[in-house]
Amino acid sequence: MTFKKKAFLNIPEYLLIAAVLFYWMSAGLVINYIAIVLLVMIIFQMIYKNKVIGIAIPTFLILTSLYMILALFSEVSEFPSFNAEAQTLLLVGLAYFFITIIASTIMIIKYTSLSGKKIED
Repeated sequence: MTFKKKAFLNIPEYLLIAAVLFYWMSAGLVINYIAIVLLVMIIFQMIYKNKVIGIAIPTFLILTSLYMILALFSEVSEFPSFNAEAQTLLLVGLAYFFITIIASTIMIIKYTSLSGKKIED
């Protein structure tokens, strides 16, 4: 398999790594155990292509993103008026969580459609 095809098949994992790094940096913690565990699991997944982890990680991220979307709406509702700051918060937050959900869904489809086939390295 060519390098371009391998990289294309790993786009969901790359997006999820970027999402986890963004989360880690925005949390403001130097040592964030949740982010470290997620990064290690995603990198492990990219190397070993485990079907169970390939479904578990994105499922966890989808559920977390859905919860955080509710928290985002709660935060936006606390603004006295829907001003530019509220719009920016809503736009960036929704974009971040929807990209994470889309990448996770693609990853779930990728690993559930295998049905016994081995993912090529």
